[in-house]
Formats: sequence, C-alpha cells, structure tokens
Amino acid sequence: MRIGANEPSRSLSRQSVLVAAVCTLTDSLLFLMTGCGRNWPEWAALAAVVLVDAALAGPARHSGVLAALHGLVQMASPLLMVPGNDAGLMIAGYRAGAWLSGWQAWTALGVLVITRVATQLLHRPEVWHLWPVAVLTGAVLPWLVGRYTTARRAYLAELEQRAERERRDAEQAMAQAIARERSAIARDLHDVIAHHVSAINLHAGAARLSLAPGAGAASSLRAVESASQAAMVDLRHLLDLLHGDNGDGARQPGLANLDELLDGVRAAGIPARLRRSGAPRAVPDSLGITLYRIIQEMLTNALRHGDSGGVDVALEFRAGALEVRASNTVAVARDPAAGGGRGLAGIRSRAGMFDGVATYGVDPDGRTWSTSVTFPLGVRG
Repeated sequence: MRIGANEPSRSLSRQSVLVAAVCTLTDSLLFLMTGCGRNWPEWAALAAVVLVDAALAGPARHSGVLAALHGLVQMASPLLMVPGNDAGLMIAGYRAGAWLSGWQAWTALGVLVITRVATQLLHRPEVWHLWPVAVLTGAVLPWLVGRYTTARRAYLAELEQRAERERRDAEQAMAQAIARERSAIARDLHDVIAHHVSAINLHAGAARLSLAPGAGAASSLRAVESASQAAMVDLRHLLDLLHGDNGDGARQPGLANLDELLDGVRAAGIPARLRRSGAPRAVPDSLGITLYRIIQEMLTNALRHGDSGGVDVALEFRAGALEVRASNTVAVARDPAAGGGRGLAGIRSRAGMFDGVATYGVDPDGRTWSTSVTFPLGVRG
C-alpha cells in the first residue's frame, strides 16, 4: 500500500530528471556545434549551463531561485560569446509559472523579463525592435503555459470532486427514497394486515367465550387466538425491519424459537415432534431465520394436508452440512404439491439463497410426505 501511494511522486521525480537531462544535452550540443570551447572561460560558461540545467531535476519549491539563476547565466553568456542556456531558461520559466503562486510567481516573471532584456541589450543592441519577441518567447510564454497547466489541473480536480459529490448525493437520495418507500410499505402492511389479523383474534376469542365450558371447539379457537397473536408479533418484527430498526425488539426468530413454533402446532391438536442430532454449531443469524421460516412452512403444509398422525421434524448437523427434514402422513389421494405449490416454491427459494438443496415428495409407502432441505456449512479448521 505504501509503495502504491508513493508511485506518483516517484514518477514526477523521474520525469524531472529526464527533462533536466534533455535540457543539458540540448544546450551542450548547441555549445559544441557552434565551435565554442576554445578557452577555459568558455568551458566555465558551459559548466555553469550544465549546472543550472541539471538543477531542473530539483524540488519544485526552488523554482523561483532556479529561474533567477538561469536568467543570470543567460545574461552572462553574451559577454563570453557562447550560446547560453536557451532550453533550460524556457523550462525554468515554465516551472516558475506552474509551481509558484502569488508574489513569488510574479517576482520570478519579472526576473526572467529583466534578464531577457539585458541579454538582448548585451548581445544584439542594434535590433531593439526584436526585443519584445525575445522577451515573449523566452520568458512570458513559458511562464504563462505553466500557469495555464496548473489552472487546468486544478479545474479538472474540481470537476472530479464535484462529480464525486454528485455521485454521493445521488446515492444518498436513492437511499432516502428507498427508506421512504419501505416506510410506506410498512404503514400499508400495518393498516391492512394488522386490522384483519386483529379482527380474527377478537372473533376467535368471542366465539370461545360463547361456548359452553369443556366444548371441543374451545381448544381450536384458543389455537386460532394464539396463532393470530404470533402472527401479529412476527408482523411487527417485519415492520420494524422495514423501518430500519435492527434492535432487540426487531430481532427475527431463529433456531432457538423452534420449540415455540411446535407448541403452536400442538395447540391446534396436531402432534409435533422435534429431533435434533449431530454436534450443534452456530449458524449465521440470516441462516437461522431462513431455517425457522422453512420449518414454519413445513408445519403449515402438515396442518393443511396431513392427518391426525402428526408431523416429525428432524434437525441434523453433519460434517459440512445441516439438514432439516419434516415427515407427515397425508390423506389418501391428496398431494400437497397440487394447486400451485406456493409453499414448496417458497421453501426452494429460501434454500437457494444459501446454496441449499430442497427435495420433497411421497415416500415409497405411498402415505408419508417428506420435505428435506440441506444447507452446506463451512468446515472449521
């Protein structure tokens, strides 16, 4: 991570070294090609040119000082009748415009203009009408290009930041819209379903109280009351989740609530038996909720299609897998999968979310309906 973070800085350093090397080579070749190097002052001038060109690889914070040094070398070159440092001077002007700001940038520009004028005065005073061209091309233009490059870079950075802010704002607006929609769904569920379930509870209670003591239907009505109350509790849990409340009050039922689930079936007069086998293992909360809902659907199918023999539920922990299986006898010529099989489709859908495999059908005896779901579990090392 640290290496990746420093890569842009190293890339800039390498490019600075390359620019300095090209400037040094250009000015040195021009010096040699013009036949200079006849005496030691000329060689000293070349050494000064190489020194200031090589300094272009240095830190950007020294751009002002470096521009002044290049201007002095350029101004001294006509006195020794050597070409000077034209390439290095242009790059020095560019760096001053790109990296400096405020009074430092303007001071650097002033120094470049003065030294450029002085160079023309010492080298070719008779062509004074060409001085503005020399000043503009050798000092002002490189400085302006540097300023433009920095301004453009800042503008592009601002565009990127603005696009990032707009993206975050759009995501936040979408999240808020989803939250509002979920709240609307929660309100509709509460207004519609809660009203009818509460009415079922009230009518069941009233019917039970109107019966004579000891009547057989009283237990069934009491089961209806219990089931409707449990439905209201589950509904409130789901509504809390839709509202974004993940506190303890909104906790979904899981494997720890299976006994309560079977008690509700027994209250309806149907025997319900639960058998656990294998070494119990902790499962994620989401998988525990899914297992609860699958077993709930298995029991509902047993209540709808089974006979008085009851339902057997087995929860088996195996190496790398967890299987839940429900079996119950069904009436002759009745198929729980007939009529659309929405409950079985729901079991398959819930199982598929966790890579589980659901199987169901009539056992070889022709009377027992079995539903089985197997979930893979990671093997602990």
